[in-house]
Amino acid sequence: MKIKTLLKAATAATVLAGPALAQDVTLRIQTHYNPEQTSGKLAAEFVQDVETMSGGAIDIEMFYASSVVATVETFDAAANGILDCDMTGGAYQTGKNAGFQFVGDIMGGYDTPYQQLSWLYYGGGLEQAQELYNEFGMQLIGWWVYGQESLVSSTPIAGPEDLKDWKFRSPPGMETEIFANLGASPIVMDFTEVFTAMETGIIEGTDYSGLANDESIGLFDLAKHATYPGFHSMPSDHLACNKTVWDGLSEQNQRIIETAMEKLALRSALYFEKANNEAAARLTEAGVTLHNWTAEDRATFRQAAQAAWDVWAEKSPEAKALVESHKAYLGQLGLLSSE
Repeated sequence: MKIKTLLKAATAATVLAGPALAQDVTLRIQTHYNPEQTSGKLAAEFVQDVETMSGGAIDIEMFYASSVVATVETFDAAANGILDCDMTGGAYQTGKNAGFQFVGDIMGGYDTPYQQLSWLYYGGGLEQAQELYNEFGMQLIGWWVYGQESLVSSTPIAGPEDLKDWKFRSPPGMETEIFANLGASPIVMDFTEVFTAMETGIIEGTDYSGLANDESIGLFDLAKHATYPGFHSMPSDHLACNKTVWDGLSEQNQRIIETAMEKLALRSALYFEKANNEAAARLTEAGVTLHNWTAEDRATFRQAAQAAWDVWAEKSPEAKALVESHKAYLGQLGLLSSE
């Protein structure tokens, strides 16, 4: 009789504890990628992983292609409760604080996604960046880094000397300063304007994306030169959530999302390493010249980029702290430019 009573009590406790542990929750997340893009498909896998690992306790409503608010407004939408999480990138928020440059697109820093992710998880980067995100009511959960971008051009860009007066599409911010200091003529414009600008000769080239992505959108119908492997820019897309929402999740659910994010980071880096190499073979066969800058030329760019870091470091205490953190870790990896 006592055994039956104990079994009933244990069953009742399990039933009561079950929903509490499950903590059913819906998270509204926006990404700037389209569902048809490779990165969009990888984001969809992230959603499936979280929902499966949580046994359906976490439901993610993913909004693709910035369908709720503009890409640059995603961060604020999450911080203000319109969304729960932002799956774009920190570089869009440099207007808030220059420190976001160094969690969004470091420029001239690490050679591979694995080195950059290593700083985040083993170089004190996550803790350092978290202070910046928390100031704006957000929690940085993790990064997904697809690798180095390539410069595409209608003229050869075999080394720093070819940047002299080179007119190309550039994103705003630190990149324009770096290339201008190297003698180039960067022109800030939206992605949608690139094709017309190249066709009409307004620009000779563009900083658009990685080699496989550049090939997929038809850039090499207009240009027959590219840098590869890339070296200048390796954007970090982030998952950042409203801090109140994040703190309200159970530790179990937080761990599930963090684990799925780390898988997304690995899969992204692995996929694009393969895709870029395959694209390089196809493009070479099609007559595109791929310029692999020498170690000396790469060092020239890295030195110019890291000089710009020092200028941006003075824009805010957070930027300064992040620059110092990167420099310390880059020094350990042997990637810090010599003075």
